[in-house]
Amino acid sequence: MSRPRPLSPHLSIWRFQLPAVMSITHRMTGVILASGTILLTCWLLALAFGESSFNLVSIIIFHPLGQLVMFSYSVVLFYHASNGVRHLFWDFGKALDVPGVYTSGRIALITMFFLIVGFWLVIFFS
Repeated sequence: MSRPRPLSPHLSIWRFQLPAVMSITHRMTGVILASGTILLTCWLLALAFGESSFNLVSIIIFHPLGQLVMFSYSVVLFYHASNGVRHLFWDFGKALDVPGVYTSGRIALITMFFLIVGFWLVIFFS
């Protein structure tokens, strides 16, 4: 029987890196956006079917749980969009070094935050 070997020391100090987390999150938000498009389609169909259907969907959307879903969808949308712009810069060969990857990730997160805040301020104060 062989001796149990010790774990590598890097396993005790390893942590997620920003690019890895943003890559995984970008893929997850793509899936969420695809499924959220089904909800958008249902809303448009309710609009097409008439006032009673649209009123029912409006009640669902204006419920606190519906508002939470709408807010979450906007977070996902703006994250995916700002990170998508980051990927477009990468396609042109910009910011591909390690400091550039971290800087562009932080810029994408800050942009997402301001887009969310601006979007919901416009909705509530218009």
